[in-house]
Amino acid sequence: MSQALNMWTVVLLVLLCGLVQGLYRVDPLVSTKKGLIRGLRSNEGYAQFLGVPYAVVDKSNPFGPSVPHPGFDDIFEAYETKVCPQVYNDVVMGTIDCLNMNIYVPSAATSQNRLPVMVWIHGGGFVFGSAEAEGSPRLLLKHDVIVVTINYRLGAYGFMCLDIPEVPGNQGLKDQVLALRWINENIEAFGGDAGQITVFGESAGGMSVNFHLLSPYETLFQRAIIQSGSVSSPWLIMDSNQTVAINLAKALDFETEDTLEALEYLASVDPQTLVKLAHDLKITTLTENSIPITMPCIEKAIEGVESFITDYPMNINSPKLRNTRVIIGHTNNEMPFLYGDVDADFFSNYDFSFISNAFDLGDDWEDAVNDVKHFYIGDEQLSANVADGIIDFASDFMFNHPTQRMAERLLDIGVRTVYRYVFSYSGGRNLIKLQANLNCTGATHADELGYLFDHDMFGEEITPEDQLMIDRITTLWINFVKYGDPTPTTSELLPVKWQPITKTSQPYLNLDSDLTLEARPFHDRMAFWDLFYKLYRNRHRLEVSRK
Repeated sequence: MSQALNMWTVVLLVLLCGLVQGLYRVDPLVSTKKGLIRGLRSNEGYAQFLGVPYAVVDKSNPFGPSVPHPGFDDIFEAYETKVCPQVYNDVVMGTIDCLNMNIYVPSAATSQNRLPVMVWIHGGGFVFGSAEAEGSPRLLLKHDVIVVTINYRLGAYGFMCLDIPEVPGNQGLKDQVLALRWINENIEAFGGDAGQITVFGESAGGMSVNFHLLSPYETLFQRAIIQSGSVSSPWLIMDSNQTVAINLAKALDFETEDTLEALEYLASVDPQTLVKLAHDLKITTLTENSIPITMPCIEKAIEGVESFITDYPMNINSPKLRNTRVIIGHTNNEMPFLYGDVDADFFSNYDFSFISNAFDLGDDWEDAVNDVKHFYIGDEQLSANVADGIIDFASDFMFNHPTQRMAERLLDIGVRTVYRYVFSYSGGRNLIKLQANLNCTGATHADELGYLFDHDMFGEEITPEDQLMIDRITTLWINFVKYGDPTPTTSELLPVKWQPITKTSQPYLNLDSDLTLEARPFHDRMAFWDLFYKLYRNRHRLEVSRK
């Protein structure tokens, strides 16, 4: 008896010590349609389920379509995530067994109090990035929403477009579809509301969201937020490239002109070896003058194969959008993230070649480029002295004007409500400016992410100005998630009513130190591109139906 008492005394003391130190916790166990999943309890009052698998890659053809994960016989311990194969900052990482998601659940979520769900799709040019790259979603979680972040295949594994049944194209986007289906089928087990799902993403993630709006798949979400990622951007070349597999195999000394033989060989190659090779061959390299050729593409219609997209985005009319609400926007100075650290010779030799991504100008090339030069830099010679004008051109051509065109197109094809924004704030959490040590005005590409996610690089101290922007942008996004309206009421925090665009007016919310509702961002520059697109409308490569 005394031994039993002593044993329970020890157990009690251990438990009490753990409670006193804040270390003792009961980790959550959730019963889903796929089986039992155990997560981790954070010290901030939310549960996290890391690396939950939603699909499986075919190891014999890791470049082809994935299939839904079959589920778990035993308890799945969701303690860590796995990233997909990639090269990031010259570091090779990842495993092909990477189709998993992180699910973050506030303590308020219960079967009696189902919370709205936000699904984050990361950026990275479709060649790098992960479900954890942007940091913790705790800034959003405190508003009582569930946040899910997903991994999907990248580069050669996710975006080879070979026009054959084995590798038809857009495998990474189809991974995302399987993730969204998994969320719809299982999120209620975590206290989520499957009827109130918002998908949001930035850069390639924003483009992914835009693609999902236009895809032929069933409705998998009710609201969408597209951050610096319109699929009308010339960044997306949209053509298949049937030589990628053969060229990769040849670079590994496997000589063949048969695509299936090349794929069979490449399936045996270590994934990290393959992604490093693709990076070195500039097949998956994203730089100031190189766009990856492994990108989303227009798929060839193949009998018996489910397609994600078979026409240029601006040609698609998607009836499922009638009840969808959309926020779409960009930063006010997008392109320094690529051009901010180039040398002076880069601008002296700038060739405006991005224009050829969207237009087949033929004999009109020189006249068209001269018109662009005169508009942005006048009669000045190309040099570092006109860098700002060149950056404005690239920002307009790749981000600003495509966003305007896509916003108008979404409204035309029946999206219920479209809100536009420009993020202009420059503070201590502007993600890319801080990472790349950029000295540019306003906000560059991805800078808003530091006010939506909490990255380790920011430290614990937050200035009052940055906290105000965090409170504002997270509240705007959460209001949209919960009510479909980012400003259902005005307040001291949100003193401006954000109006949606119409077919005759384009108000936008300028997110700076002060919130202001303005009309038509960069309207003079956008008017130039409106005229350019009209003048060369028969030369536009991205709006011609595929025969």
